[in-house]
Amino acid sequence: MIAANSKAIENEIAWFQHVLEHRFAQHGAQAVARAEHLPPPPPLDPETAYGSALAQFDPHERLVLILALIPQLAPEMLDPFLLQNQAIGRRFSEFGGYVGQTHAGFLPTIETALFLLAGSDHSQRLALRRLFAPGHKFQTHGILLLDHRHSDEPVASSLLRLSPEYLERLLGGGEYLPQPGPDFPAQRITTALEWEDLVLDGETREQIQMIQRWIRHSRTLLETWNLAKRLKPGYRSLFYGPPGTGKTLTACLLGKSAGLPVYRVDLSRVVSKWIGETEKNLASLFDQAQHRNWILFFDEAEALFGKRTESHSANDRAANQQIAYLLQRLEDFPGVVILATNQRSHMDEAFTRRFQSAILFAMPDAAAREQLWSASIQNEYFRAAADIDLASIAREYELAGGSIVNVLRFACLLAVERQPPAITRNDLLQGIRQELHKEGRFLR
Repeated sequence: MIAANSKAIENEIAWFQHVLEHRFAQHGAQAVARAEHLPPPPPLDPETAYGSALAQFDPHERLVLILALIPQLAPEMLDPFLLQNQAIGRRFSEFGGYVGQTHAGFLPTIETALFLLAGSDHSQRLALRRLFAPGHKFQTHGILLLDHRHSDEPVASSLLRLSPEYLERLLGGGEYLPQPGPDFPAQRITTALEWEDLVLDGETREQIQMIQRWIRHSRTLLETWNLAKRLKPGYRSLFYGPPGTGKTLTACLLGKSAGLPVYRVDLSRVVSKWIGETEKNLASLFDQAQHRNWILFFDEAEALFGKRTESHSANDRAANQQIAYLLQRLEDFPGVVILATNQRSHMDEAFTRRFQSAILFAMPDAAAREQLWSASIQNEYFRAAADIDLASIAREYELAGGSIVNVLRFACLLAVERQPPAITRNDLLQGIRQELHKEGRFLR
């Protein structure tokens, strides 16, 4: 399949070379170059990643896409655009494009694409501007990125770049998974656990099932049932409750069961002390997630979605403006967004009113704690001492699931050097004592 896909791309590049030579020949002869006179593109093989991805596009759209792909694969092919006009001593304006800072080759712009598509035929150029309009599938599906670097310059000077996701799809058909960094302040989170490992009360589980139903049936509701006029796209939910009660695990399991990536937003990379920078960082995140079927998970969300205050200073006004911007982006996001907080009272009510659900993750009761203890202790590689009474421990010590896991880690570190490895009641009590100390509670 790699060889077949490579051959399909080579055929497309050969077609692009033919179009390029055709346009330059007409330009040199000062002839009117019409779009309908383009050499026909090669047939597509639907069995290849490239052919499958381009099946929905007409020849004009295919030419734009291969133009955006050429700098990645064969940048030397665009060197003819670096020719200088000897009469004025600089490059031809009609070619558009940029020369990169580290990339020595030519980087195409909308103007470059229009030159290849329509040459000097102004009526055709005007008609083909539709390819770069906001409503075109290049934009609505997040396929082509238009980098308009200078707002005071013509829109046609915008650089053409394939989105990383679509670039990966064309080259190999794989899934694009962005890596956390300055331009992507989020990290993918996963879990090896399953739903049966999550201990929740019945009401909480029912509310989580509503999110699952939305993930499965949202397209039916919005498109088949024609509810898009009344229902906003996406689903927004607030998870609130004490630490360690399963909020993050639930988000991971929602993604795992639906086959959707879950990205936890790194607030340290998002929140900035500089006015306007936080909104800029969030815009980058939402822009990248807008056309991808992701679940966005904001942990400790009160740091970003806190209550608005009266505007007594420029900082107050900036903070309120930031919250208003967040509210708008959340409402417009077509995917699932989960906000998690330990302190619901610190959240701005404007967010919670617009959420489809606010789900309480309460501290587990004694029965749930016993279930968590039992699941943690059961292991084929170590044994639990006979004096361990899990029912008694569960009744006596109020701990969340995350704290019980920490106790298990502590006890296993003590047991691993024993022969045979065994966890004792005293190991568990020592671990419980440490957990309670962290919360300011003490065990006699």
